[in-house]
Amino acid sequence: MRKGFTTGSCAAAASKAAAYMLLGGNKKEKIKIDTPAGVVYEPCVEDIVIKGGSVSCAVRKDSGDDPDVTNNALIYATVSYCEGRAQSIEIVGGEGVGIVTRPGLDRPVGDYAINTVPRQMITEEVTQVMELFDYKGALKVEISVPEGVALSEKTFNPRLGIEGGISIIGTSGIVEPMSSKALLDTIQVELRQMRAEGNEICVVSPGNYGLDFMKEHYGYNLDRAVKCSNFIGETIDMAKELGFKTFVLTGHVGKLIKISGGIMNTHSKEADCRMELMAVAALKAGADAECALSILDCVTTEEGYEYLVKAGVKDKAFEYILERILFYLEKRGGEDMKMECVLYSNVSGLLCESPGAAEILTR
Repeated sequence: MRKGFTTGSCAAAASKAAAYMLLGGNKKEKIKIDTPAGVVYEPCVEDIVIKGGSVSCAVRKDSGDDPDVTNNALIYATVSYCEGRAQSIEIVGGEGVGIVTRPGLDRPVGDYAINTVPRQMITEEVTQVMELFDYKGALKVEISVPEGVALSEKTFNPRLGIEGGISIIGTSGIVEPMSSKALLDTIQVELRQMRAEGNEICVVSPGNYGLDFMKEHYGYNLDRAVKCSNFIGETIDMAKELGFKTFVLTGHVGKLIKISGGIMNTHSKEADCRMELMAVAALKAGADAECALSILDCVTTEEGYEYLVKAGVKDKAFEYILERILFYLEKRGGEDMKMECVLYSNVSGLLCESPGAAEILTR
């Protein structure tokens, strides 16, 4: 799959091109920068506007084969002189670049959401141009994204506390298509933000259905929960490292039953023994072999659950399943983090919950 370039790379390239045109006086319709990943980025420069003391231009975001909402957006840089100031580069956000409103992100509250690595990239590229033209003064770089406000509504930004536009991001300068790292980075940002706000309880669900269940069943505020996708183990590791004292996991039985077998990445490509684990739970609860064999022939856990009901063992079976889930959660989390868990079914609702889970979610 084809890789792309981050908004940070686009901003740095546009900044370098604008600085070159401001200090050199000539149009620059193509520019070259080095990304932190060591990959050379050479985009076309668009929408060039040269005025007396400033130059504005744009680089079009190319996300490669990644379905990024910012793909094809124009990332602008306006570089202008700062008269009467010592040699320096000031970086600010303009239209469509968000403002940080909550702690725990890469930038402090009140700052423009232009992350640290993109700032470093902009500074390095513009400094190269200043040295090329032997310019000893100060320059102001304003990054803007005219579509930024509309695009931000399709991202995690409003949830994370970035208002008024998108973030200028990227640590490598490269966009990896559909990367697991991007998902893990998002999870880590949300956890870090919760911790920065003083939370010691981490409430997690693999997906939107789990979040909706918490809201409907417990009245839980979804803004205080983290969606971890299939990365149960990695999310526990992050929460442990950040110092959370309690970890509450809520999810559909079809996903979380895998944890009762020690599976910490619940994606089907990693492992799938849902029916085997449910069949074992049925036997442990006192069901006969016929019931277990019927469960093994099921396609979904919802279907398997009905056999537990018919055998009269559903409560004991889920006591066992929950016990095993908590065993593996506690093994991964260690002694310093208390583990709680809630399992539900789309058809049957709440199936089981650990003793402290309901109290935490309704508190």
